[in-house]
Amino acid sequence: MNAIDNHYDVVIVGAGVGGGAMANRLAAGGARVLMIERGNYLPREADNWSVKAVFHDRKYTAKETWRDKDGKPFHPSTFYYVGGNSKFFGAATVRFRKEDFEVLEHEDGIAPAWPWSYEEFAPFYDEAERLMGTHGTAGADPIEPPRSGPFPHPTIGHEPEIEAIAEKLRAKGLRPFPLPIAIDRHEGGACIRCATCDGFACKLGAKNDAEVRLIRPAIATNRVDLVLDTKVLRLLTDPTGKRITAIEVEQDGQIRTIGGDLFISSAGAINSAVLLLRSANDQHKGGIGNNSSDLLGRNYMAHNNTAMMAVHPFRKNGVTFQKSMAVNDFYLANNHRPYPLGNVQGLGKLQGGMLTANMKIIPEWMMNLFAKRSVDWWIMSEDLPDRNNRVLLDPDGTVRIQYTPNNEKAHNELVRKWGQIMRSVGYPLIITQRMDITVSMHQCGTAVFGRDPATSVLDPFCKVWDVDNLYVVDASFLPSSTGFNPSLTIVAQAVRVAEHLLGNTLSAAA
Repeated sequence: MNAIDNHYDVVIVGAGVGGGAMANRLAAGGARVLMIERGNYLPREADNWSVKAVFHDRKYTAKETWRDKDGKPFHPSTFYYVGGNSKFFGAATVRFRKEDFEVLEHEDGIAPAWPWSYEEFAPFYDEAERLMGTHGTAGADPIEPPRSGPFPHPTIGHEPEIEAIAEKLRAKGLRPFPLPIAIDRHEGGACIRCATCDGFACKLGAKNDAEVRLIRPAIATNRVDLVLDTKVLRLLTDPTGKRITAIEVEQDGQIRTIGGDLFISSAGAINSAVLLLRSANDQHKGGIGNNSSDLLGRNYMAHNNTAMMAVHPFRKNGVTFQKSMAVNDFYLANNHRPYPLGNVQGLGKLQGGMLTANMKIIPEWMMNLFAKRSVDWWIMSEDLPDRNNRVLLDPDGTVRIQYTPNNEKAHNELVRKWGQIMRSVGYPLIITQRMDITVSMHQCGTAVFGRDPATSVLDPFCKVWDVDNLYVVDASFLPSSTGFNPSLTIVAQAVRVAEHLLGNTLSAAA
């Protein structure tokens, strides 16, 4: 067992985006923090950029088997390392729209309002962008919400092939804009603008993931201890069930308990729900946090996602770093449809082996030909909260993701429309791949926050309603998935919760 002090102000479960941001801000405020990570540091090595290692051999993917709603086993695309899933994210760090914080009507239902308005949340976005080192251009997005100033770093710009497409889109009345992205591309930065960013780990440390931007700076304060290769089994409460007294962990086959004053679960929307469910006791028979609302693990969301290759059969695409542009013309109700469809953004440049890993019917030589001639897109639409979409524990302890997609009509319409647009600008061959339940990168919603314990698991500052010293700070809190990448919003919420704890709970205990 790694060395652990006798006492910590805060114990954080998980070293991903949420846990990293919490540790970073709490340590900066003077708190003594323990982080517990079930994985280790991801090594920087040649295989970080290998299509075979990452997509075919799944070298870095968690060696776990979960089940779907029908009990069919699958291997989830999730990652247990310092930095969590952000080690492999595309580095898009986008603010949710003002409308996302309000009741928003979709073709297939309603996205609920948040307990906070965008205006109240905006200052925490400012700090989150600074922490993540986001590049962007203020005001370029036609539906961008109000902001107090420029991005921390200027946009990285488009390569000529992408700029040519942007010009064609503008000629058709669309309004493409630079995708806000968190990479180390400023002067003196380590980013070389390679083709192995989105979906890969960065062997240069030039992607601004949670390890690089949040956790390493936190550890440098000497107020944060990080324990690796340690799985948290359950949370232990006092006899009243109102306080967490310790956590039970396993490392190298040994089981022990670790105490603390305040506990934060930041294991991700799936594993935080699993931890709280697994911690059921006489006072919390349905799992810790489930007593008031019966919502723990429910409302699981992960977006409707489709990867698209738009292929010109006779012209090669010489772009290297392709993830630089986005289009929001269809994000809200629009001239094409009277309801939101979603977001379109550049996808990291696809290589033939990346799609053949999941498309066995197409020969790899053919996909290589297509990939050299394609421009690639990630098409993302909101899926809506449904209490029947949930994370469960089977009797044998296996994680079950009970999920039925919704709001598919809007997503399918956006995919169809974007295919039409791509054909109209010179890419006649369209290949799409819909992401399925195994892709859990945008997981959220399993412990929603709100102002009423009857309709939420967490209060507005992410404290579990039924427990005085337990918080859940990861994508679990999201009451709606919106149509954007969630990383920046998780960081912003962590900043907000940390500020609250430092000004109230932790200061009172000092």
